[in-house]
Amino acid sequence: MKVLVIGAGNMGSGFVKQLSSAGHTVSVTARDAAKAASLAAQYVGAKAVPVADAADGQDVVILATGYADAVAALQSVGSLRGKVVVDITNPLTADYMGLTLGHSTSAAEEIAKTIPDANVIKAFNTVLAQVLGNGSKLADGSKVSVFYAGDDDSAKATVKTLAESLGFATTDAGGLHNARYLEPVAGMNIYFAYGAGRGTAIAPTWQGF
Repeated sequence: MKVLVIGAGNMGSGFVKQLSSAGHTVSVTARDAAKAASLAAQYVGAKAVPVADAADGQDVVILATGYADAVAALQSVGSLRGKVVVDITNPLTADYMGLTLGHSTSAAEEIAKTIPDANVIKAFNTVLAQVLGNGSKLADGSKVSVFYAGDDDSAKATVKTLAESLGFATTDAGGLHNARYLEPVAGMNIYFAYGAGRGTAIAPTWQGF
């Protein structure tokens, strides 16, 4: 697939690494063009592109920014009409130990309102950057789960295929409104990793499916 990664931070770096390794055609863009160029130069098949019109010709757009920067980042890359947009954000408080949204809406739903012509899929938000960078398996050999939620079946199928191409296990989490549940799951995972000192080589999953 042709995939645009918006953001060259920890999550963006993990995506560029894993997508390139899996043979996808990867473009990366960021506010800091030099940082995007440096990241892309590390991986065969990856290239840095200017922000303007970066979404043109892409099959999937991965939003790898913080929630506060999400809308501006998406609006800067050109038309997203009909595009599959993967929202990985979590609406975290300044100390990362809480959420600023919940119960009646989610980051994904708020983002979707601003790009109504796109197909927004919530996914990868429960995967820590360190886990993404290291790959789809944890130290005990278990596969990391990617939960995905959205309202367009074709877009969900695309994200499922993309995640599985990177080696991840996948679970359909229903409609986009279920991002209201996935974002708190991510918050709990962040608490375990940092607040409870369990380390960053962890990921949530469900057993018995």
